[in-house]
Amino acid sequence: MFVVALILFVLAAIAVVTGVLGLTGKLPGNRYFGVHTEEALRSEEAFVLANRVAAPTSIGAGLLLAAGGVVAVAASGIAAVVAPIVALGIGFLTLGAGANAAAQAIAGLAPAEEIGGCGSACGSCSLRDACEPAAR
Repeated sequence: MFVVALILFVLAAIAVVTGVLGLTGKLPGNRYFGVHTEEALRSEEAFVLANRVAAPTSIGAGLLLAAGGVVAVAASGIAAVVAPIVALGIGFLTLGAGANAAAQAIAGLAPAEEIGGCGSACGSCSLRDACEPAAR
């Protein structure tokens, strides 16, 4: 059970650190940690807002995972098996709830600027002969 507890402690540390960095606005934009939905990655403002909203649930999930790790080390028998599984499940559900809240929070932000004069959808534009995507 030591290996299971160690995995839970590592996941808990990642969740708590990500939550604290997100809460303070110091989590750098990335595709691996924090809220990394397509909407959150569209702009730096959206990424920071999404991770600030999801930070409390990330910290809470980290604490739940750490508690599951403690039970895995301290308990014996069926509790040492069931507690880590339950902690992992509830932790992931908590992270999902935070990501959902973040998605709702950034839904009200202004959409990202379109590339190109007609939204790069030249097939549906009346100016399709002159339409060229803007240079980046």
